[in-house]
Amino acid sequence: MDHVMQAASGAHFSGLRPESFHSAKSAPQLVEHNAPKQPFLIGVSGGSASGKTTVCDKIIQQLHDHRVVLVNQDSFYRGLTDEEEKCAHEFNFDHPDAFDTEQLLECIFKLKSGQSVHVPIYDFKKHRPRSDSFRQVNASDVIILEGILVLHDQRVRELMNMKIFVDADADVRLARRINRDTVERGRTLQSVLEQYGKFVKPAFDDFILPSKKFADVIIPRGGENHVAIDLIVQHIRTKLGQHNLCKIYQNVNVIQSTFQIRGMHTLIRDRQINKHDFVFYSDRLIRLVVEHGLGYLPFTEKQVITPTGSVYAGVEFCKKLCGVSIVRSGESMENALRACCKGIRIGKILIHRGGDDGKQLIYEKLPKDISQRHVLLLDPVLATGNSAKQAIQLLLEKDVPESKIIFLNLISAPEGIHRVCKHFPSVKIVTSEIDIALSDEFRVIPGMGEFGDRYFGTDDFSLPIQDD
Repeated sequence: MDHVMQAASGAHFSGLRPESFHSAKSAPQLVEHNAPKQPFLIGVSGGSASGKTTVCDKIIQQLHDHRVVLVNQDSFYRGLTDEEEKCAHEFNFDHPDAFDTEQLLECIFKLKSGQSVHVPIYDFKKHRPRSDSFRQVNASDVIILEGILVLHDQRVRELMNMKIFVDADADVRLARRINRDTVERGRTLQSVLEQYGKFVKPAFDDFILPSKKFADVIIPRGGENHVAIDLIVQHIRTKLGQHNLCKIYQNVNVIQSTFQIRGMHTLIRDRQINKHDFVFYSDRLIRLVVEHGLGYLPFTEKQVITPTGSVYAGVEFCKKLCGVSIVRSGESMENALRACCKGIRIGKILIHRGGDDGKQLIYEKLPKDISQRHVLLLDPVLATGNSAKQAIQLLLEKDVPESKIIFLNLISAPEGIHRVCKHFPSVKIVTSEIDIALSDEFRVIPGMGEFGDRYFGTDDFSLPIQDD
C-alpha cells in the first residue's frame, strides 16, 4: 500500500491526461478531453482445460440482466500453411505465435467502440478458419475474452477492465483435455498425450503460468469455486453500475480502478481504522481524484527548447482556475489541490442542512473574478446531491459558465449523480467510485461514514452518517 506518489511539478498544475494530446499546430488552440464510454471487458485465462469456459458460463448466467458476449481466443488461431498442414501434429497450438493476435485486437477494438464484428470460426480438424461462415458478435455491456494466452500480450491486457486467471491441478487439466480432444476434436488418445508432453505442458510453464501474475483475481478449482465466482459477479455488477451511469451521463468520469485504489478504499471505509491512517489514505485518494480532474481542463499547445537544443512540442496549462470547497468536508481536499496547483486561490461555501430538502446557504467567500475562471468544486461525498446543487447554483449566479465547473469527490451515490447531472448537464463529475445507493436515512451504502468528522477527528466515527 505504501506506494510513493510522484510529486507534482510545473507552473500551475500536474494532471495532464496523455490521451488528451493533439498534434502541434501553427496556432495555439484550446483542447478539451471527452473520451467515449466503453463496454466492460473481462479477460479469463488459465491452462488448457482448467475450467475457463465453465467460469465464463457461470458469470454469464448470473449477469442475465445485462448484455454479455463471449469471445474465445480459440477462434483466432491462424490457419496453417500447406507445408504446416502436412505435419500438423508437430505444430505447437499453445504457443503465442499460433494465434492471429492482430485480428483479435482489431475485433476487440471494434467491440469496445460499439461496433458489431464477424468472429472467425476455426475448424480444428482442418486447422484453419472456415471460409464460408463466421459468428456475428454484437455490441454489448460486457465482453468476456476467454483463452489460454489472453493475459500474455500486453496490448490485449491493457484493454481489459478485469483480468481473471483460472487455476486447476495439472492432472485434472490433462484428464479434461483428453476427454475434450478425443470426443470433440476427433483426435486419438496417443496424439493427445504426445502433444501434451511435447507442447502443452512446456507452453504452460513458459507462457501461460507467467501470465498469472497479471491477473486481478485468481480462481482456484475453476468452475467449482462458487464463492469466488459469486464475489466476481458482485464486483462486476458494481462496476457495471458505474459504467451504466457513465453511459447515461457523458459528463460523469470514474477514475480507473486499480489494486491501489481498491485497497485504499478498503482502508478508509473500515470503521476500525485509526484517524492517522484514515487521513493518510484519504489524502492519497484525494490527490488521485484531483490529478484526474485537472486532466479535463483545457490547455494550449506550446513548443520549448530543451537543454539539448531540441524542440519539444508540449502544452501550457490553463492558468485561470480556482478551487471552491463545500465546508466542512470539502476542506479536506484543499491540501491536495494546493499540492497540484501552485498558488491556486480557494473559495468556500457553507450550506446549513435543513429538513425536507430545504438547505440554506449561510456563508460564501469566493474570488471576485471567479466568473473568468475554471472552478474545481470540492466535496468528498456526493450523496443526495442537495448541497452540490445549491453550491453549483451559486456559482452560476456568480456568472461561472456551467461547462467550466468540475465537481471532485471520492465517492458518489447514483441518486446524487442523477440529481446533479439532470440539473447541470455540462458540469463534469470526477469520482473514484460510485457506490450502490442511498439508504432510507439518505446514507451512502456501503459508504464511508461522516467524512468530515472522521478526517478532522471530531467524531469516533461509530455512527455512519453521510455528508451531503
